[in-house]
Amino acid sequence: MDPVNEWGNTPLNVVDEEIYNLIEKEKRRQSHGIELIASENFTSFAVIQALGSPLTNKYSEGMPGNRYYGGNEFIDEIENLCRSRALQVYRLDPTKWGVNVQPYSGSPANFAAYTAILNPHDRIMGLDLPSGGHLTHGYYTSGGKKISATSIYFESLPYKVDFSTGYIDYDKLEEKALDFRPKLIICGGSAYPRDWEYAKLRSVADKCGAMLLCDMAHISGLVAAQEAANPFSYCDIVTTTTHKSLRGPRAGMIFYRKGPKPEKKGQAADAVYDYEDRINFAVFPSLQGGPHNHQIGALAVALKQAMSPGFKAYAKQVKANAVALGKYLMSKDYKLVTEGTDNHLVLWDLRPLGLTGNKVEKLCDVCNITVNKNAVFGDSSALAPGGVRIGTPAMTSRGLVEKDFEQIGEFLHRSVTLTLKIQNEHGKLLKDFNKGLVNNEELAQLKEDVEKFSASFDMPGFLMSEMKYKD
Repeated sequence: MDPVNEWGNTPLNVVDEEIYNLIEKEKRRQSHGIELIASENFTSFAVIQALGSPLTNKYSEGMPGNRYYGGNEFIDEIENLCRSRALQVYRLDPTKWGVNVQPYSGSPANFAAYTAILNPHDRIMGLDLPSGGHLTHGYYTSGGKKISATSIYFESLPYKVDFSTGYIDYDKLEEKALDFRPKLIICGGSAYPRDWEYAKLRSVADKCGAMLLCDMAHISGLVAAQEAANPFSYCDIVTTTTHKSLRGPRAGMIFYRKGPKPEKKGQAADAVYDYEDRINFAVFPSLQGGPHNHQIGALAVALKQAMSPGFKAYAKQVKANAVALGKYLMSKDYKLVTEGTDNHLVLWDLRPLGLTGNKVEKLCDVCNITVNKNAVFGDSSALAPGGVRIGTPAMTSRGLVEKDFEQIGEFLHRSVTLTLKIQNEHGKLLKDFNKGLVNNEELAQLKEDVEKFSASFDMPGFLMSEMKYKD
């Protein structure tokens, strides 16, 4: 065999058996587990094909038609197709909205947007992390430690949910905004189970002279399917990841208004939005180098799939499944934040049970149910938060419907009952609690039941019949 073929065209299982086997083990974990992390999903085989394509070989700094390298004629076509599909998916007029599809993921997209429209130490307001916000919206601890780069480079004052209802307190938000006078208000969250009132947020932004940015990462698929409120009607900039409810590859997008501004008192009659050049410059050269063209190609595929009738049905089912799961848990007298959901997730408050989210997450992990510990408003520790976040997008991608999520609710009920039992027998300290997970017959039975249930559904992206490890 010539050296090019030997090095360049030998399959993975021959070149690197270790990595090949670990990928096969991960396939087994995914196919035999119940994936309930709200920010995760299973993408399609078509997207995976584009991700694993020779598009990864090409450098293309700059924008289509204005690159710093040659040989980009087809890359330009791919990125332009991706941009036009992104606008189409969200029903946006290309004379009024533009989009940059080069951010590597959601956090870089947010920071590029901030870099474009803010100066260092400008004031921002985003939803507090324990209230369901995201790190990149300016989080710092109650002790004042700046956790997110957003809080390091900008002056951040979070707004919060009402502690008694779990809903965003828009009156307090307005009061804070009028006192603080932020340059930017950020909406969107990672653990907020209700729809956002964008009209109220726009009103607050206008009163204090702020721009309004929505990070719709979690609900982008629901927005695309018109199953969630539309942030584009009220926001100046909208950022998103592409791998959550949108079912695409891991990447990011920044949408921005363009063209004439609506008439407003004290504003020039011919005022226009100036976001386009600033955002494109912030993405490159300010924060990134060459875009990842395999991601952009794969995103274009996902956006095409999101325009199919089946995607609308999928988004409806995601919401129906979340409602079914929430109702089942509440029927067992468990406490959910806001007592339900409008979207793809429920936030389960474990504090009335005397449990922490990390113990429930740990036990669920052992029996192949994947959830994540999550802060609940009023929590002081991010390391031992009082809740778990549960999402329905991934398992809905595997074809599960309401009755299946009721069965998942039963598995979660068994998990929490078992967590309480082990804590009572072994103690609250995590090192003591972990001892109760070893050689536990009830836990072994739960794991067996979970794996049998999950393995009965197909997997997007790969054929279970072709996996190396099937049982």
